[in-house]
Amino acid sequence: MARQEDLTVEEALKLVLEGFAVLDAERVPILQALNRVLSEAVTALNSLPPFANSSMDGYALRAEDVASASRQQSVALRVVADIAAGSVSEVEIRRGTAARIMTGAPMPSGADAVVPVEATSERWRDAVRVLPEEILVYEAVRPGDYIRFPGEDVRAGSEVLPAGHVLRPQEIGVLASLGVAEIPVVRKPRVGVLATGDELVAVEEELRPGTIRNSNSYAQTAQIISLGAEPVSLGIARDDESDVRARLSAGLDAGVDLFISSAGVSVGAYDVVKAVLEAEGNVGFWRVRMRPGKPLAYGSYHGVPYLGLPGNPVSAMVSFERFARPAILKMAGRRNLARPCVEVEMQEEVHSDGRETYLRAIVTRAPEGRYTASSTGSQGSHIMTSLIQANALVIIPEGVKNVKVGEKLDALMIDWPGNVF
Repeated sequence: MARQEDLTVEEALKLVLEGFAVLDAERVPILQALNRVLSEAVTALNSLPPFANSSMDGYALRAEDVASASRQQSVALRVVADIAAGSVSEVEIRRGTAARIMTGAPMPSGADAVVPVEATSERWRDAVRVLPEEILVYEAVRPGDYIRFPGEDVRAGSEVLPAGHVLRPQEIGVLASLGVAEIPVVRKPRVGVLATGDELVAVEEELRPGTIRNSNSYAQTAQIISLGAEPVSLGIARDDESDVRARLSAGLDAGVDLFISSAGVSVGAYDVVKAVLEAEGNVGFWRVRMRPGKPLAYGSYHGVPYLGLPGNPVSAMVSFERFARPAILKMAGRRNLARPCVEVEMQEEVHSDGRETYLRAIVTRAPEGRYTASSTGSQGSHIMTSLIQANALVIIPEGVKNVKVGEKLDALMIDWPGNVF
């Protein structure tokens, strides 16, 4: 790819997404398909319901027999069977007869309606329900009342779910009802996670003078997991090109679909990631006009896409949101790649340096329905707790340096709290 520098966010995002395609498919056990994307359409092998059954505990009967039934003028029917769910009855319902039937039990031959047990003389609240020889019916029913008919929900041979559909718990339930035990889904993206820097130590290590703990790898790994992708830890690379190469080679051996690193992509003397990409891959761009997150490298390493995020923790997480998140979702087969966006009215004056700025903010909904936003305070790219407080990133457009109280901006909702939606 031709190298470009100093791009807008939209220009950079377009270039990134052009480098990714939907991954290949695999078949997985049904519960492993949750939140995955169908790779092919699912056709029903049987109908739902598969047979006519009662939707109520009650009595299966002929509707014409009780057409005149009421509380003042009951109709007596002879009880000829007791049909439980899971059983099959050979009885035929003739004129003047009825069969007690449980919810989900198959309808007997000759019956065309069910009367709920509450509309009969049976003492249905008793713990022991002895089958009566005769039942009094106090309400009229019409043919088809309280019956679930075969194929009423799904007909055998019909397409139940199209390719590209995201599987939620309700889809899993339908597929289970249809006997689909293995589901064809898009493979989970495998994302290699690398941190770089001589100053980094592992999270369980004691701090030494001049060192900080490696928080970025944990933050990016958590972001990857939250998208349903599989993180592959590549550890901490020192500010040494050979160490970076060795860890990236380990990622190639692990079959990663994307490399994500933090730090090493700026213009410092020890920023070695960009040098490795230029020597053994390519760099499409390495600067984006955004705040936080100006140093951002996009390219490839031995044919595998590579996103080099900034080293500052907030910059890394925001850059992941804008670039890595949609790329991973695209690989996973998702079609909606963007966060929900709402227009907000600013409750305070805020400032920018003219780059497209992502203000960590708290969005709330006023009683009349409009949305308001306030910053979380200090917007330094090292203030990690500002992201804990935020439920949104308010976008200050490129070229805008001052936003007054009451002005309206767009906000990317990174959370959907109850007091907003």
